[in-house]
Amino acid sequence: MDVSLVLKVAGVGLLVSVAQQILSRTGREEQAMLVSVAGIVLVLLLLVEEIGRLFALVESVFGF
Repeated sequence: MDVSLVLKVAGVGLLVSVAQQILSRTGREEQAMLVSVAGIVLVLLLLVEEIGRLFALVESVFGF
């Protein structure tokens, strides 16, 4: 796993949390929830390749 991936995930988390706090305090809870969901989807898209590598490694270890 690369350090840049960890930094990308941390950056997305930081931006999402700031945006959610701003939207919540201005009374836009629905948009804050959408920002949170979008952040989760973005992080999952960043992790798809690593999850694929994990499955390939497990497959090679157990010989499926």
